[in-house]
Amino acid sequence: MRGAARAARGRAGQLWPRPPAPAPAQPPLPLLLLVVLLGGAGAQYSSDLCSWKGSGLTHEAHKKEVEQVYLRCSAGTVEWMYPTGALIVNLRPNIFVPAKHLTVCIKPAPGSSGANVYLEKTGALRLLVPDGERGPCRVRCFGLDQGSLFVEASPQQDISRRTTGFQYELVHRRSGSDQLLLSAPCSPCSDTEVLLAICTSDFVVRGSIQDVTNELEQQESAIHLNVSRLYRQKSKVFQPDPEGVGRWRGHIKTLLKCGVRPGHGDFLFTGQMHFGEAWLGCAPRFTDFQRMYWDAKQKGLNPCEIGTE
Repeated sequence: MRGAARAARGRAGQLWPRPPAPAPAQPPLPLLLLVVLLGGAGAQYSSDLCSWKGSGLTHEAHKKEVEQVYLRCSAGTVEWMYPTGALIVNLRPNIFVPAKHLTVCIKPAPGSSGANVYLEKTGALRLLVPDGERGPCRVRCFGLDQGSLFVEASPQQDISRRTTGFQYELVHRRSGSDQLLLSAPCSPCSDTEVLLAICTSDFVVRGSIQDVTNELEQQESAIHLNVSRLYRQKSKVFQPDPEGVGRWRGHIKTLLKCGVRPGHGDFLFTGQMHFGEAWLGCAPRFTDFQRMYWDAKQKGLNPCEIGTE
């Protein structure tokens, strides 16, 4: 962050850690998936608007069935109790946006176990979430046009007390801050990135850092803000401060590894909402924002208008 990064040792620009590099060899094609691709024998079908909840106990013990699930919202959940067989989760949102312009993010539920979650397209598999993954519930993102989710139950002697679950949400692939947040490391924003973030972010506020609390288990930091001007917010992240007229309070999140610390002075905080939480994007010092905004305005390069007082 220009300015804020100096106080915070780098912009908390990346919402999620980058996925690990794929293994040199593709995992073997599961027999269940092969059956579906060759004809879909024995497959079941289930549809709901946003979320799906089901149980492997509905499958006959001697059959390893594959169930097709169709979800048509921009966000929802999948919960599979006592997983047996497999699911193919097809995301088909009822919006008039080409699939190539949409990014899907999934967040495993705490304690999720009993199945592996793959990204599948024309028989090729990429492991997204291994069964019983330890550590924080890390978010994975991929293009909607890259395939469907293939959830395969792991062989178990006892499937009791096992539930595989995750949240999903679809994000428009904007050219501004959200795309940067999904892919960039904790590095300073350029002037162009800051100006785009002002126009495309879910929240834009002027304020100072009151405190930072670290969540070691989740590898996240919560940044508590004292806000003096509220330009925009999509959700009610910032609430009126009962102790100060015309001021707001709230907190936003970033990755722990970005090393955000309290600093003096005002910043312009921008960012996005993901899974109901506000995540930090670009956050220049307010004086730096004023300088870059007026430089761009004199050259006619401002993508949108915003107050600089």
